[in-house]
Amino acid sequence: MEHNNSDGSDTQHSSINEADPKPDDAAENEDEKKEEAAVLPPASLEHVSEDIDQFLVTMHKRNDGSNTENVEIPGYVEKYMDIVEEKILKYDVGEGKPKWGEVAEEDLWLLTTADRISKLMALLNDDPEKEVSDVRRSLVNRVNLVHQRTMSYLEEDFRFLIEESRIPSELDPGGNSNDNYQNTFDYKGKQEVKDEEIQHDANFPGYSEDAIASLRKIARAMLSGGYESECCQVYIISRRNAFEEILQKLGLERISIDEMVQKVQWETLARDMIPAWVNTLKQCMAVYFPGERKLAEEIFAENSSVAEGLFSSLTRGLVIQLLNFAEGAAMTKRAGEKLFKLLDMYESLWDVIPKVDGLFLEDSAEELKTEMDLAKTRLGEAAIFIFCDLENQIKSETARTAVPGGAVHPLTRYIMNYLTIAGDYKDTLEQVFWENSERGDSSRRQQQQKKKEHDGGGGGSEKEAASPFAVQAMKVMDLLDASLEGKARLYKEVALRNFFLMNNGRYILQKIKGSKEMSEVMGNTWCRKKSSEIRNYHKSYQRETWNRVLACLNQEGLSVNGKVHKPVLKERFKSFNSLIDEIHKTQSTWVVKDEQLQSELRVSISSMVIPAYRSFVGRFAQIFDPGRQTEKYIKYQAEDIETYIDELFDGKPHQSIGRRRT
Repeated sequence: MEHNNSDGSDTQHSSINEADPKPDDAAENEDEKKEEAAVLPPASLEHVSEDIDQFLVTMHKRNDGSNTENVEIPGYVEKYMDIVEEKILKYDVGEGKPKWGEVAEEDLWLLTTADRISKLMALLNDDPEKEVSDVRRSLVNRVNLVHQRTMSYLEEDFRFLIEESRIPSELDPGGNSNDNYQNTFDYKGKQEVKDEEIQHDANFPGYSEDAIASLRKIARAMLSGGYESECCQVYIISRRNAFEEILQKLGLERISIDEMVQKVQWETLARDMIPAWVNTLKQCMAVYFPGERKLAEEIFAENSSVAEGLFSSLTRGLVIQLLNFAEGAAMTKRAGEKLFKLLDMYESLWDVIPKVDGLFLEDSAEELKTEMDLAKTRLGEAAIFIFCDLENQIKSETARTAVPGGAVHPLTRYIMNYLTIAGDYKDTLEQVFWENSERGDSSRRQQQQKKKEHDGGGGGSEKEAASPFAVQAMKVMDLLDASLEGKARLYKEVALRNFFLMNNGRYILQKIKGSKEMSEVMGNTWCRKKSSEIRNYHKSYQRETWNRVLACLNQEGLSVNGKVHKPVLKERFKSFNSLIDEIHKTQSTWVVKDEQLQSELRVSISSMVIPAYRSFVGRFAQIFDPGRQTEKYIKYQAEDIETYIDELFDGKPHQSIGRRRT
């Protein structure tokens, strides 16, 4: 028998098609192998590897359906196992295996070795249920052990690369708003964040092209070697940890529904957690999920089903966490200050649901959209309940003490500030009310009819007329008007009643006009009607207050036969002075915070009183004797009256002109 002293390839070509040696020849063959081993030099790893690769190629080309268990395994397979095990032993007892990237030759050796042994495994384990010789079984076990060891090294390298080579996220969380609507609703405008304005994390997912290429090679080797589960587990754990880091930086805490409902204060949710949730949802759909999909597709480029499965597993878990948060927020105790934060969440879900189709496969996308729609519906139901509860807040406000000075009532401020903010959410509220129209009113026809009645049969489009939100807003305004009329009756003075209604009506109208959205909701007809009401209150106030003053300056009844009746004139001046003092003392404590209305009132009063007073004094002053008599009855100059009028309605008492002069 002839031998090739370098790699034993002649043995390969002469033995591939031979059957297993007969049992009687086993001892003789064993002796021959020992003699060959004693004569041949140590096998070269390079040569033995080439022999095995050729053997595997030849076996692949045969592909004739014959049973591979009848094929004799060349002796250089054992030699190859010896060399590989020796190198592995050096890893274990020496300084350990180099980390991936430290020695390029070692990385390449490990990949090619793993690939070669995986192919041997597939050949040797062609049909594991069939009986094989003890020698073959021993070889199979040995190859299995070496295969497991090489795969464990690859698993370590995969873990090292995916965890240690990632550039940490340096995102700016952003999106956190300190708006607090609970008490005063000091609101400076709704902050809308569009996708193009979202702060993109330039580092995400945080791997260089070289790192991704290495991860792809390792993943390919592990999956082809039957270690898909181990590879995917490392990937899932690492990427989940990466997302946990991202969520922490975005300010989103992991919290259960029960904790949200029972333990967390709403102020904490509104100030920190809900803005963080909104920001996280938008960031995930616009930045992180697309980036995560691309990463999975690049690393598992040769197995799209694995990439899709990993992406779905990672992202679905996060989506469910976000939806649980939304469910918890919707389940918290419902109160007025919560409406707008819930609408922020509703809007966010509304915006991102259409993007699901582009990120997930059809089945997963439909399932996620269904769950997101359900969470959105829960938020919408809570919003409807809260908004409609404004009715109860107005009805339950039964103050028995009048607001000092006829000022704008706190209820008026609360409701109008609330509606102003609601105007910023007009489109969303209309959508929510349409989706839950049975909660907004009992009948859509009733809604349309009520809106048309307020608009005088027109003044709005059919869409506006049919809006359940507009109808509900009208209902709130009607209830507020009725409540204010009841509160006006708490004032004993008729003038102050009208002043109070004028003051509050003006505040209501200015708030509506100041909101483009609420102006559209209420309509031009409503605004004209409200303006007319305010003018009537203004006229009634002037009639009750200043007509009495003007009556004192009326020239009728002062002359008898062309001669001024001095006692009557004296009484007129005395009455005028007394009324001016009384009005100044009283109405300087009345309150008009609206500077424009305050100025309009003062100008309108001055335009009535000052010219009439100048004319009256100019005509009758000479009737009195100069000196003390004139000073006694003509106490004020026109300029003094102007000063008095300019001191009205600022909510604080002023000294009389006489006291100032002393």
